[in-house]
Amino acid sequence: MARRSSARFWDPCGDRYGIPTYPWRQAPPHLATRRQLAAAGLRPGGYVVAQVLWHRWRGQGVAFLYDRRCALPKRAPSPAQRAALAKALAARRTCPRCRTDVGYVLPRRLGCCLGCASDWERDAA
Repeated sequence: MARRSSARFWDPCGDRYGIPTYPWRQAPPHLATRRQLAAAGLRPGGYVVAQVLWHRWRGQGVAFLYDRRCALPKRAPSPAQRAALAKALAARRTCPRCRTDVGYVLPRRLGCCLGCASDWERDAA
């Protein structure tokens, strides 16, 4: 089986796809995805400026690129947002039957902690 060429994704002027498009791993170094910006402690500072296209088993994949030079620092969460997040994470660890924080996220298929689930199975048998 012949390997597909990525030359059709080479469109740095944006004539074919409407925005500049590059093949996988061939974008200029000043362009980055959201994840790459987040890893560097940045967030997009503007609109999508380019894209990367590649072949996938279901068609083609796309990753939108942002200019690192326009990126802004990430915003720090407020104390209220941090408190709300801590409360939400604690709710995921609290068993609704025994009302204790079990220290791990409760399995959705059980709906309770492992201790309560084993007690329920033992009582049902």
